[in-house]
Amino acid sequence: MARPGRRARGERGAAVVDFVLVLVVLVPLVLGIIQLALVLHVRNTLASAAAEGARYAATQDRGPGAGEARTRDQVEGAVSGRFADDVTVRRVSVGGVPTIEVVVRASVPALGIGGPAVQIEVEGHAVEEPP
Repeated sequence: MARPGRRARGERGAAVVDFVLVLVVLVPLVLGIIQLALVLHVRNTLASAAAEGARYAATQDRGPGAGEARTRDQVEGAVSGRFADDVTVRRVSVGGVPTIEVVVRASVPALGIGGPAVQIEVEGHAVEEPP
């Protein structure tokens, strides 16, 4: 009979095996949750920047160029300038109402360090003020 706190001779190394089995499940789960949080953070930041850029471009005496610059500044200040590489601003008509549309496309690498990337596309709209 084994003493309390000691393993029997046939159970040597069982703790290491148990630890590895738990890590095989736990590590990918934790990394997946962190990746999801990173993608959601970047998506929400880009959506906010696109909406801000559209509102800025839609104000009187400003245009699409000002909205694009504002969107890039917002993205650069919040996350990273590399996410502001593909910003498109254009005038569109929604139901006969002149509107500014800002589209931001970006790719978020796996855990921010490289690997397979997640493609994100967000839009921001604002009704253009009359002159």
